[in-house]
Amino acid sequence: MIYKSIANKLRVRIGTAEYAIGSALPGEKKLAEEFAVSRMTIRKAVDLLVNWGLVFRKNGSGTFISHMNVYPGTEHLAGFFESMKTLNDKLSSQVLIFQIQPASETVAMQLKIKPGASIYYSRRVRFIDDIPMMLEDSYMPTHLFRDLSISHLEGSKFKYIEENCRVKINGNYECLTPILADSDISALLQVKEHSPILCITSLTYSAQQEFINYSVMYRNTSEYRIDRYL
Repeated sequence: MIYKSIANKLRVRIGTAEYAIGSALPGEKKLAEEFAVSRMTIRKAVDLLVNWGLVFRKNGSGTFISHMNVYPGTEHLAGFFESMKTLNDKLSSQVLIFQIQPASETVAMQLKIKPGASIYYSRRVRFIDDIPMMLEDSYMPTHLFRDLSISHLEGSKFKYIEENCRVKINGNYECLTPILADSDISALLQVKEHSPILCITSLTYSAQQEFINYSVMYRNTSEYRIDRYL
């Protein structure tokens, strides 16, 4: 149903700078215009967010974000390969898209750069024993990583950042949201359409407080689980 899809899209945004905890959710009229639906549909989508405990309504004031699932500030961020290094399985990555493009307003806001600034966009699938475990869309400022290449992305992106570029990673913000796989994602992860998967938005920053990577990742939860202890 449309309202469920909208609720999931809004849920992914919760935890980002645009949808920070304690801030107000955009009004029904604005959201209805953005998604080209009726205000009733938006109201039903927000009702789901309320039921999930992510937002609350305040009479006469609006709807506010009350909760988000975030892992803040971890030193030396572990990427996919580092997280899996204790396994004896075959790890690999396939880069589907790698290009330089202007930053959209949404990406620019995340990376704290000007809209239209030059960024790398990449889409890659991460595999364990040739089983697709994660689909990742990544955005990185070109002025910080002049020689980023497909070969770097086929390995560990964070190893490249720290060892090749000598950029110290100081922390990471993540928002974890369960969603249903659409047709494109399900095909790439080789799961059934509308299967439950985990969407993770990740924003990485350096010791110089520069935002160096913004990623949206989709994890195949039927095949892959990782526990984190902070």
